[in-house]
Amino acid sequence: MTTIALTIAGSDSSGGAGIQADLKTFSAFGVYGISVITALTAQSTQGIDAILAIKPKFIEAQFTTLYQDIKIDSVKIGMLINKEIVSTVHHLLKNNPIKTVVIDTVMVAKGGHLLLKSDAVAAIRELLLPLATIITPNLPEAATLLDCDEAKTEEEMQIQGYELLKLGCKAVLIKGGHLSSNQSPDYLITQDNIIRLTSPRIATKNTHGTGCTLSAAIAALLPNNTLEQAIKYSKDYIQGVIKHADNLSVGQGIGPTHHFYQWW
Repeated sequence: MTTIALTIAGSDSSGGAGIQADLKTFSAFGVYGISVITALTAQSTQGIDAILAIKPKFIEAQFTTLYQDIKIDSVKIGMLINKEIVSTVHHLLKNNPIKTVVIDTVMVAKGGHLLLKSDAVAAIRELLLPLATIITPNLPEAATLLDCDEAKTEEEMQIQGYELLKLGCKAVLIKGGHLSSNQSPDYLITQDNIIRLTSPRIATKNTHGTGCTLSAAIAALLPNNTLEQAIKYSKDYIQGVIKHADNLSVGQGIGPTHHFYQWW
């Protein structure tokens, strides 16, 4: 059987993040990808110039058309922009359940552009997190969801991870890339366990789309792997795409990672 993953996210016209990164990642794992686009962006490696939100009715039409025809094994949720879109996605998933739900709480682009309006944060916290198999926040996103200061230590990361778990999701992968250390520590936290995962930092500016790629990899892998296996394989893949990012020459700003480094 073909494993099929759906991405509900925004389009990145530069191809490094969003829908484009998700579909590339699904393909890298041999998973067939389909999409529901929530927003269009005019962006390059140097930043975002404009964002156009898709009307909720058309988001619903995209999803319904796919759901009625295709058996979807997992869904990755990315950029949702506003409260109305969050509410629409919540309604769709509540009434059309998908077994595996991975939520990447996208809030700010690499260049600093806000990708989530303030009124949408509470909606994500209250409506979507209880539906999640796993969420993958970085430290600023975790702090925003919890309305607290950003974690500065691994101990604070763990505390915030458990607080996020209380909001109803089944698992939290809280990412410590914003900490100042030689290693980049992440914590996988569930009701039964906590696992520390570390990766060496790689010296490159070309890291555009890493969060999208990691969450998409998890969504691709979870239908056929345990949670721990999916996280491990996803992190190994992320190391590879970042390590080989400089082999690409795309744009003059923060370039994309190399999703197909194993084949090109």
